Amino acid sequence: MNNLIFPDLYCPFPAQINQHVDVLEDHAMEWALRFNLLRDELSYQRFRKSKFHSLAASTYPNCQVEELKIANDIIGLLFVWDDQCDISDLGKQPEIVNTYCNRFIEILNGAKLTHKDTPLTYALSDVRKRIIKSGNLTFFHHFVHSFEDYFNGCIEEANNRLNINIPTLENYIKIRSSVSAVALCLNLIEFCDWVKIPYILRNNEVFKKINQKAINIIAWSNDILSVQREISTGHVHNLVLILHYQQKLPLEKAIRFAVEMHDEEVRELINLEKQIPSVGIEVDGEISKYISGLHSWISGHIDWYSHSGRYQIAESTQLCAS
Repeated sequence: MNNLIFPDLYCPFPAQINQHVDVLEDHAMEWALRFNLLRDELSYQRFRKSKFHSLAASTYPNCQVEELKIANDIIGLLFVWDDQCDISDLGKQPEIVNTYCNRFIEILNGAKLTHKDTPLTYALSDVRKRIIKSGNLTFFHHFVHSFEDYFNGCIEEANNRLNINIPTLENYIKIRSSVSAVALCLNLIEFCDWVKIPYILRNNEVFKKINQKAINIIAWSNDILSVQREISTGHVHNLVLILHYQQKLPLEKAIRFAVEMHDEEVRELINLEKQIPSVGIEVDGEISKYISGLHSWISGHIDWYSHSGRYQIAESTQLCAS
């Protein structure tokens, strides 16, 4: 497995870093510890080596510090939850995953915390309060909807793990679109950069296709870059491994095929961007900011991978209990 060859991913977008990255590093660890998300030394070291603050700073390079802290905390929270689903027994218990996810949505919709709630729930409540305090309620509506889609993907993935079900390529792409949480993170571009997307354009077919292409690009690049970790943990929900098992491709050919799929999505994204209808100078400027945000996420995610220790880590984890 160590001899696998990984072709470079096509990424014509320049990498950037937010000027507040150093401030963010201290905040990220303090926030995770304050909400008791890191219950032992192993989870602490995993979180520290992953450098999620660097991911936030790379993917939201133009964001102001307070919005950047919120984006960082959401990313950190998502990865803590992802670890619990991926490398603890929770990931094979869809009914329990469903219970957790339902509670998370209740909290996002304003339910009060109780003594039975977990640290993740308290952390999510804190994020909700800070977003609402910012006054961006239009964004928050879409944010909650993105979380619902993400949690549905988590439940479906847990069902597949329980039943040892390897989905078809088509079904996997659909599941991955949700469970990657990329749509949720791209939604944060509107919050971080105060981008206003008019309703009529949000439902434009070209605009929706652009978003889906960006989701695929980021999710698939993550699959390609993390495949060695996935193999070591026995995780099969990965584009490379789906191609390997479903299409009977040798692992290196599956990697090359996945890279070709990724690169073609990037080229199609660029072509689609040229087809966005013009709706006036002011709105066109907002769309330009949003597209720039998509590019930052595509390049920033790859740049983060190059110096994060997350995908060289393969350990078990425990649930963050209350």
